[in-house]
Amino acid sequence: MDTVIKQISEIESAAAAVMDAANGRKKAFAEEMAEKTAAFDRELDSETEAKLQKIRAEMEVEMDSKLSKQKSDAKKVLAWMEKNYENHHTEYVIQLFQSMIKE
Repeated sequence: MDTVIKQISEIESAAAAVMDAANGRKKAFAEEMAEKTAAFDRELDSETEAKLQKIRAEMEVEMDSKLSKQKSDAKKVLAWMEKNYENHHTEYVIQLFQSMIKE
């Protein structure tokens, strides 16, 4: 009977050792997955930030280009208006005067 109890005790000890080893591997695996997840998150954050910076830079270049074109177009319109005024200011004054005295 002592032999049976001794064997049951040894089996129980072996089972406990197996469970401890499994829990240790489980804990190590969980830590490894946590580290991999954190590394993935850091890499993803870094890639996202790099892409955002690239998009911001491209948008800034595009905005500068559009602003430059608008300034150029505005200068052309202003030059045309000034030239038109210089060429026709006398006519404009006469038309304005005529419209004022007709009323």
